[in-house]
Amino acid sequence: MSESPKDQFTALIAKGGKVNEADIEAIFNELPAAPIDLIHGDWKGAGFDTGHPSYPQLLEIKWCGKSFHSTENIDPVIVLKDGKPVVDDSWGHAILRDVRFRGLVSAAMIYDNHRIIDHFRYVNDNLIAGAMETTKFGDGGMFYFYLYK
Repeated sequence: MSESPKDQFTALIAKGGKVNEADIEAIFNELPAAPIDLIHGDWKGAGFDTGHPSYPQLLEIKWCGKSFHSTENIDPVIVLKDGKPVVDDSWGHAILRDVRFRGLVSAAMIYDNHRIIDHFRYVNDNLIAGAMETTKFGDGGMFYFYLYK
């Protein structure tokens, strides 16, 4: 019996290191929708190293998560400053909506000041898969990440 997409996603996190974008994309596409009502409060975050230009940038700014105050008020980029999580106001704020992406309606975070949509998929109540869609990097591909509690 093969592993479920949820188990495969968790295994990619545990493996660490470089990840093939096609592998994570295939797993992401099989995950179920993330319900909006699950995504509230503070979530820690980390990215997958697929070679996407966002990965080193987020490491450089010490990105560590997102804070969902409500569907209308999200701090999309929380960074570590002096060892403490703080809002990076240069990224503005965001809203949460149900959006169709790759044939599935699921929760998505839409940035106010940037042409970025973070699409979410459900892994479990404490782990959400993310795919950042943006035109900022041209043909750089999709940036995959995860949020966890």
